[in-house]
Amino acid sequence: MTPDLAELAAELPDGALLTDPDRMAGYRWDRANDPAAGVPLAVVRATSAADVQAAVRFASRHGLAVVPRGAGSGLSGGASALSGCLVVSLERMRAIDVDPATRIAVAEPGALNAEVKAAAAEHGLWYPPDPSSYEICSIGGNVATNAGGLCCVKYGVTSDYVLGMTVVLADGTLVELGGPRLKDAAGLSLTKLFVGSEGTLGIITRVVLRLVPAQRPPCTLVATFASLDDATRTVLDITRTMRPAMLELMDRTSINAVEDVTKMGLDRTAEAMLVVQSDEPATHGVAEITEVTALCQANRSTEVFSTDDADTGEAFVLARRMVIPSLERQGSLLLEDVGVPVPELGALVRGIEAIAAEHVITVAVVAHAGDGNTHPLIVFDASDPDETARAQAAYGQIMDLAIGLGGTITGEHGVGRLKKEWLPAYLGPEVMDLNRRVKAALDPQGILNPGAVL
Repeated sequence: MTPDLAELAAELPDGALLTDPDRMAGYRWDRANDPAAGVPLAVVRATSAADVQAAVRFASRHGLAVVPRGAGSGLSGGASALSGCLVVSLERMRAIDVDPATRIAVAEPGALNAEVKAAAAEHGLWYPPDPSSYEICSIGGNVATNAGGLCCVKYGVTSDYVLGMTVVLADGTLVELGGPRLKDAAGLSLTKLFVGSEGTLGIITRVVLRLVPAQRPPCTLVATFASLDDATRTVLDITRTMRPAMLELMDRTSINAVEDVTKMGLDRTAEAMLVVQSDEPATHGVAEITEVTALCQANRSTEVFSTDDADTGEAFVLARRMVIPSLERQGSLLLEDVGVPVPELGALVRGIEAIAAEHVITVAVVAHAGDGNTHPLIVFDASDPDETARAQAAYGQIMDLAIGLGGTITGEHGVGRLKKEWLPAYLGPEVMDLNRRVKAALDPQGILNPGAVL
C-alpha cells in the first residue's frame, strides 16, 4: 500500500515535497547517468536537519528506501533514484560559517566546494580538497564519497579535513560527531566512519572542516612526451624525492579532446602531458621546478615549459579539468576511478591501453598521477548495443587489472551502484562481512541508499 504523503507534507515547509513526475525527473540521476535509475515516490527538498529527520522517520515507519542527494555531480551512481523511494535532496542547505580563530568552516551539505573555498579565502584561509568539478559539486557529496582532487598528492583528501559532522541516523536520530578540535582521541573514530559511506549509514546535515593558511602562488610546469612510458617513469622519479602541489597526467586522447574544445595550442602529437605545480616558498619553488625540469628532460620529454604567471599556469590546470566535459561531447562515458601504488602506474596505463585495443573501444586516461589515481574514461555510443557491451566489458576488465596490480576500484568517486559488483573481489570475504555487519548495526531495516556500495 502506498503511504499517505500528506502525513509527511504536514511535517515539512511549503514546497519542500515534490510528487509531480516531471518535477522529480531531475532528481533521478547523478552524473553517472545510471540507466537503471527508477522513479521515486517523492522528493524531499530539505532546508534543515529537522526536515531530513522528518523524511527519514516517515521512511522508517513505512519501510521506504531513502536516497540522499547533493548536487548530483557524482560519477558512480551513488545518488541514482530507486523506484518508489524517497529522494532526500540537500541542495537547499547551503549555509557556511568560517571561524578564523579556530581555522574551521562549518558548512551545510548543499554548499558547493567552490563556495567553501571562497568563504575561507575571505579570511586568508584555504580549503584544499579540489575535485575537478569543484565549481558544481557539494561538500556533502564530497564527504559522502571522500572526494579527492588535483592537489591531493600534497594536501590529502576530504577525510583529512573533516573534524566533525551532524548526522541523521536510519531511525531519525540526530547525532553530533567530532567538533572544532584538531586532536580528539575520545571513543571510536565514528566521524571517519561516515566519511566515504555514500549515504548508506546516515545522512550528513552539517560538517566541520579544517582550514589551512592560503596557498602560496604556485609555479606551473607542463611537459610533453612522445612515449607514455617516459611520462609515467618521470612521475615515479618525481615522487621518489619530492611532493609537488600537483602532478597530473593526460594521455593523447585526453589532450586532443581538450584541444578540440579550447584551441589553446596543446601538442596533439604528444602521447602524454604532465602538469606539475610547486607552491613552495620563492627560492624553494624555483628549485623544485628546476629539479622537475631536469627529470623530465632526463626521461626524453619533447618539450618542457614552466611559468610563475598565475593566469598562464591556471590555463593549463583548466585544460586538465576540462577532460571529462570535453570527452562528453564525443559520446556517452563510463567513468573509472581506479588507483594503484605509484610504481604500478605505468603497468596500469599500458594495461588499459591493451584492454581498449582488445575491445576496439576508445579509452582516454587522465590521472592524479602523483598518487596513482587514474580516471580511464570509456567513450562509446549508447545507442549501439554491441559497442555498449564492449564498453561494459572493458570497464570490468580495467577494475580487475587495478585489483591485480594491488590497487583499488575507487580512489575518490565512491563505489556507488556501478562498481559494487567488483567490491567483494577487492575487499575479500572477511572484510565484506565486516562492512555488512556495520551497515546492519546502523541501518537494521536497510533503508539508507540500498543497492549502493553493498
